[in-house]
Amino acid sequence: MDGAAKIASPAVTAADFFSRAKARLTLDVPEGLADPNVIPKRGDHDADPVMEAIAKVRPIRPAAVLVPVVARAEPTVLLTTRTAHLNDHGGQIAFPGGKIDAGDETPAAAALREAQEEIGLEASFVEPAGYLDVYMTTRGFRIVPTIARVSPAFSLTLNRQEVEDAFEVPLAFLMELDNHQRHSRDWDGMTRHYYAIPFGDRYIWGVTAGILRNLHERIYRE
Repeated sequence: MDGAAKIASPAVTAADFFSRAKARLTLDVPEGLADPNVIPKRGDHDADPVMEAIAKVRPIRPAAVLVPVVARAEPTVLLTTRTAHLNDHGGQIAFPGGKIDAGDETPAAAALREAQEEIGLEASFVEPAGYLDVYMTTRGFRIVPTIARVSPAFSLTLNRQEVEDAFEVPLAFLMELDNHQRHSRDWDGMTRHYYAIPFGDRYIWGVTAGILRNLHERIYRE
């Protein structure tokens, strides 16, 4: 079934979403970003517990992504498709973001810098609302997702070396648990399980889908 056909519920408005985000999230850096003694509770191991053991032995690579929620009458989430030639997650759907550099004062600053570099999203259109939990990947990345309100007046200029496309998906669709699926594939000789949120002909999976699931749990889980 085409993803767009399942948007009906839940009813999601920008005002309600950002009100919940303000009440439930902060810009205090979550624990586990760089401390090897703290294992983040969120990550690839959410869908596949064996992945935690693999992630624990990888060097820690702190990173940040921007989760841009566009404050339209029916809010959307701005996503990108990475160019196919990239070493990390080439061709996959992702949030703007990357590693936290020494000059970045906060994970939010890193996420905003990367969004400007990758898709030309100017910080003047973006208002950070808070962090989700650190997300740990099997490659050693510890990612801080920065939820942000984006003014619909923004414009984009894509860095074609990194980003093939940018597009919006209705927030209501992404927050509907019926659209969250568990899939599997072979990876280094083992079967790996992960979350996926197919949307029409676009396949949102892995880290991006896992972060969106955490977003649902932090904002809408009672």
